[in-house]
Amino acid sequence: LTVLNEFILMGITDCGELQAPLFGLFFIIYLISLVGNLGMVILTKMDSRLQTPMYFFLRHLAFTDLGYSTTVGPKMLTNFVVDKNAISYYFYTTQIAFFLVFIISEVFILPAMSYDRYVAVCNPLFYTVIMSPRLCHVLVAIPYLYSTFVSLLVTIKIFNISFCSYNIIRHFYCDSLPLLSLLCSNTRDIELIILILAGFNLTFCLPILLVSYLLILLAILRMNSAEGRHKAVSTCGSHLTVATVFYVTLIFMYVQPKSSHSFDTDKMASIFYTLVIPMLNPLSIA
Repeated sequence: LTVLNEFILMGITDCGELQAPLFGLFFIIYLISLVGNLGMVILTKMDSRLQTPMYFFLRHLAFTDLGYSTTVGPKMLTNFVVDKNAISYYFYTTQIAFFLVFIISEVFILPAMSYDRYVAVCNPLFYTVIMSPRLCHVLVAIPYLYSTFVSLLVTIKIFNISFCSYNIIRHFYCDSLPLLSLLCSNTRDIELIILILAGFNLTFCLPILLVSYLLILLAILRMNSAEGRHKAVSTCGSHLTVATVFYVTLIFMYVQPKSSHSFDTDKMASIFYTLVIPMLNPLSIA
């Protein structure tokens, strides 16, 4: 056993010829994500015409997108241009903690948005009564509090276990799963905790999202007006697409045994939900 002061991130690829092109590509992706999500947060906060429940949830979706893409993006870009992709022990701990807070918050904010769209399409006359400011604030406050609790639980649990001397991590950012292979002690408990929490999060959130959109679809099919159907589809379609990609990649990453993981495949999936989806959300809204 040894005390580790730093970890080495292997990054997306060890091919030298690809470092510069990938830096350029991911810099553009991160820049679009940064400008788009920060712009969405500022615009929906400042513009009095956008003080509605739909834009309230979009602001918090943009905030969580901005949070976890910024937690991952700058360090990943730095690793393309330095010789040694080192990250300190405490920075790794901090990155895991913040990443989990933002990613878990988004897991719960997406179904809250789907419920908001369900009320808007299926109960338009009672929309302002049902989606009161108080309910909207509760629907985002609970995810933030819960995600903070889960983040602290997982992070403290992992970093209370002894590490072996091997400190090379086959990933491009600080995630909990690649770190488990460096632990000397039995990791069954922490693996079980991660699997149960991921299973609970998705089992709780997915039915809300699926039932909301099933009811929305039935309501759209009953509409007589083509204009009304088009408006309903346009307000819900982009959100449903983003939510589908987001949940599919998370299920692929976290709701499977450790033995089923291929870190190269996991890295590709991680790129989607840490960098691509935060870029797509503002574009799909626009």
